[in-house]
Amino acid sequence: MIPFFVFFFLLLQNSFAILDPIDFLALQAIRKGLDDLPGSNYFASWDFTSEPCNFAGVYCDGDKVIALNLGDPRAGSPGLTGNLDPSIGKLSALAEFTVVPGRITGALPESFSQLKNLRFLGVSRNFLSGDIPASLGLLRELQTLDLSFNQLTGSIPWAIGALPALSNIILCHNHLSGSIPPFVSQRLTRLDLKHNSLSGTLLPNSLPSSLQYLSLSWNQLTGPVDYQLSRLNQLNYLDLSLNRFTGCIPGILFTFPLTNLQLQRNLFSGPVLPISEVTIPTVDISFNRFFGEISPLLCNVENLYLNNNRFTGQVPAVLVDRLLSAGIQVLYLQHNFLTGIEINPRVEIPVSSSLCLQYNCMIPPVETACPLKAGKQKSRPTNQCVEWKGQKSEKTNNNNITTIMA
Repeated sequence: MIPFFVFFFLLLQNSFAILDPIDFLALQAIRKGLDDLPGSNYFASWDFTSEPCNFAGVYCDGDKVIALNLGDPRAGSPGLTGNLDPSIGKLSALAEFTVVPGRITGALPESFSQLKNLRFLGVSRNFLSGDIPASLGLLRELQTLDLSFNQLTGSIPWAIGALPALSNIILCHNHLSGSIPPFVSQRLTRLDLKHNSLSGTLLPNSLPSSLQYLSLSWNQLTGPVDYQLSRLNQLNYLDLSLNRFTGCIPGILFTFPLTNLQLQRNLFSGPVLPISEVTIPTVDISFNRFFGEISPLLCNVENLYLNNNRFTGQVPAVLVDRLLSAGIQVLYLQHNFLTGIEINPRVEIPVSSSLCLQYNCMIPPVETACPLKAGKQKSRPTNQCVEWKGQKSEKTNNNNITTIMA
């Protein structure tokens, strides 16, 4: 039989003293800085006369807190309000810290840099402001950094790019500015920086070949990216839209295991020359400066947006065949310099497919429903077509002269 005093000691240890006093005080300080939003009841279990390791969202290993998931994770929960207390940095064994969407304001505490075991840091869809602390670069074990959908400003610290274990960086929908630092982690698979105010060019080796998801859309990035892209042969999602990127697109890009290729609304130029049949379901390279003839190797793309470029020549017959067999669902060719398409004017285009031919150097042989932004003009003015044809011939002659001189 266990002596009473031993039983009492064990009961006391399990009820009160099991948690490290430093962690206990840190949790109290964190609680004072936060409250439930109306409709949330998350903190109801945070009664400090009981064992904190039994609180909602608190996970312990022995006498230390190893994970802290603040807020009710159920869909539709209102979340929390308040500020993140710097005492978070005293939870020395913490490996995971998350906060559900809510109205957390203020800066991300510098004290996070003290959490040497931290692997996951996620505070998305709140109202954090200020800079991302450069001291996060001390978190050598950090694998996921998600600070998306906040109001963060300043640049992305280069020290974060130097973290060796990162696999996910999600900083989208903030107000970040400056250039994108080089990322050294060969484990990095997801980089999401869309909807910021990032600018400048991408350094030659700034993106690791391990990337599978890359989104840099809705920024102000410039310069060529053909070298960087040609190295990212594991990509399954690429979105560089709504920037000011220039130069050509490497043909090898179309052989990558992509499910979605979004390059629209940039300043890309040159011919589009896939090196083999393209099987990417969606390709959007609209609103650029691509020129030359449309490659028939694009015929297996289900949603193909080539509009608002400078493509010339005939529409490949194989694209028309695929459209009429409902293999292509969207084929947007409007606002180019195309001169013809072989299609029966009386043919019925499948209900599931969309074709737009407006504003080219031809009269569309079939009436189709185009997007409103395509305008009402059926054909491009003749003088524009003649002028573009002259520019094209002059460019070809110059290239031939350059080749002879070389």
